[in-house]
Amino acid sequence: MKKSTRLRKAIMARRAVVVPGCHDALSAKLIGDAGFEAVQISGFGVAGALLAKPDVGLVQMKDVLDTAWNIVQATSVSVMVDADTGGGNAVNAGWVTERFIAMGAAGMNIEDQVFPKRCGHMAGKQVIPAEEMIGKVRACATVRDRMEKDFVINARTDAFATLGLDEAIRRGNLYLEAGADLVFVDAIAKRSDIERAIKDINGPLSVNLMDGVTGVKTEMIPVPELAAMGVARVSIPVASIMVAYKALKGFFEALRASPTGTLSDQPDWVPSFEEFTSFIGMKEYRALEDAYLPDAAVEEKYRATAS
Repeated sequence: MKKSTRLRKAIMARRAVVVPGCHDALSAKLIGDAGFEAVQISGFGVAGALLAKPDVGLVQMKDVLDTAWNIVQATSVSVMVDADTGGGNAVNAGWVTERFIAMGAAGMNIEDQVFPKRCGHMAGKQVIPAEEMIGKVRACATVRDRMEKDFVINARTDAFATLGLDEAIRRGNLYLEAGADLVFVDAIAKRSDIERAIKDINGPLSVNLMDGVTGVKTEMIPVPELAAMGVARVSIPVASIMVAYKALKGFFEALRASPTGTLSDQPDWVPSFEEFTSFIGMKEYRALEDAYLPDAAVEEKYRATAS
């Protein structure tokens, strides 16, 4: 089954399929190997990883495309790409949709914020007119229908924070009518808001779950309860970049504080060299060398290691 078809089936079942956020190929592969069905490329994570900057519209679309390509190739699970505001107007949004489908992505997010956009849980958000976003969704849907009908378009609205739940619901329904498959009301506040959105939005609903992260807008609700409510997709968008930040910060602070300049007496900080190189495919790479390089070249290359 195609990755896009698998993702679409999971979302349309409205069983709160969990889609953790990744920020690079390594984090995407780790999420897939942990057993999740899909990954979400996090715009917040890409900004943090590539630039060490906040998610305020600084990442260029070329960087998004390059990162998405690497991630799609690295994992066997379905990949959704965060397209932010689509790279410009409706024409730009349709063009990036073509690129995502061509590289094998299973779906995309596109949002109705004013550019430069910002993380949905930050203050200072603004939204474009609904009619402008409708044009973007229509352009993306036209490309989807032409190239890959199961590709999932997740229309995100940031209207909740500035214009309220009624407007977020109105926009969600307009975006579904324009061709979106899924609606994401970002930074929706509490359980009763989610319940009303599920009731009044005429299609599947996606919500964020910022597990373990303080200072976010949406109430923490266990995934089985979200599934029972009828939520279609649950994104954990900032998971990988936050975990990576904390682990790296802790390791290098401990290393700097070590009187010996090493952490050899604290082996839990890092995996073995063999474990990591095995995870990233060194054994498979060696098998390719044996299969395709001249025997004499392989023997010469590894003679010193063998001795």
